Amino acid sequence: MSLLHRHLFYSVAGSCAAAVGLFGFVLILGNALKDLLQLVLSGQLPIETFLTLLALLGPFVAAYALPMGVLTGVLLVLGRMSAQHEVTAMRAAGLSLGYIARPILALGAFAAIAAALVNYEYMPRARAAYKETLARAVQRNPLSFIVPKTFIRDFPGVVLYVGEKDGTVLHDVWMWELDKESRVKRSGRAETGTVTFNDEEGRLVLTLRRVTTEVRKSERVEDFSAAITPGTAEEFTIELQLDQLFGQRGMRKKLAWMTLAELRAEGERLGKLVPGAEGATTAKSLAVDRMRVSYALNEKGATALAVFAFAVLGVPLGIKVSRKETSANLGLALALVMAYYFLTVCVGWLDAYPQFRPDLLLWTPPLGFLFLAVWLFRRLGRV
Repeated sequence: MSLLHRHLFYSVAGSCAAAVGLFGFVLILGNALKDLLQLVLSGQLPIETFLTLLALLGPFVAAYALPMGVLTGVLLVLGRMSAQHEVTAMRAAGLSLGYIARPILALGAFAAIAAALVNYEYMPRARAAYKETLARAVQRNPLSFIVPKTFIRDFPGVVLYVGEKDGTVLHDVWMWELDKESRVKRSGRAETGTVTFNDEEGRLVLTLRRVTTEVRKSERVEDFSAAITPGTAEEFTIELQLDQLFGQRGMRKKLAWMTLAELRAEGERLGKLVPGAEGATTAKSLAVDRMRVSYALNEKGATALAVFAFAVLGVPLGIKVSRKETSANLGLALALVMAYYFLTVCVGWLDAYPQFRPDLLLWTPPLGFLFLAVWLFRRLGRV
């Protein structure tokens, strides 16, 4: 490798690593604020477990940070070099654009291989370990979900408020039961209550005593002039599901979180089925299930190809834009990546329609960006 190629390779690699780290940090921070911060502040997660979970988020966010980081790194380095006329000097010395771009293309190919490994192996394993670690940490102290003097919204369809808590004994308990549109359909207040944990089903069992309730008619829950049916009960029991954190027991793992071997095994299992072989499976639903497995397999591969496509596209764009400003290059990279993800989301809307072959359409966005990069390369090479 020549001195020029080493300089370009290390400059772009360093810039890409910094960009991937930046985007990864932002994505980890967003996931931590959404899933973990409240658990840490309420004492449900020890600090060491919190740090472990942050580390396990790394491979998960890397699947999204790699395309953005690679494109941003290439644009930053080549945009600066072009603005300082370094690229012009190379071209004046008789170096072709293809020769200049060799180390960047090699780096893009390496990044695409790394993205494929992350998508097919490391991300699914890390995501499974994340869910398992989080569930295990919460299960050690499930009663800590009941935090006094706080509106508790961790349970689907229910909001709780507890005035005081003494071990498993609760005082001044308020409960609001919500419908599918998060409207209050029943409310109640209890003087005292107790809370226990059903380990087999992963649920908190709340037993309330001396309860007064108010029930609204389901068809007029928003009409405050409608009659409210009051009621009383000496004892009332409600089970609160923890599926949101523990994972819904008995449900299959999400296809996006399966490894390559698991996806192939699932595809082989579905391929051997015939309509009506398992419960109420119909030909249409079986075709949809098969398509979703194929969709997950192709999505991981298409995202890896997108990393290489963005590395190639960054070369002519970085030279043509010729910007020293980090914000301009960063904005261009974000716009292109957002356009890519918007196209993949549009294709994802077709996953329930196997006849349109969304698993193959997934390759259209990365191939489209790659063809655009080749066209810009050829056009810029003539200048």
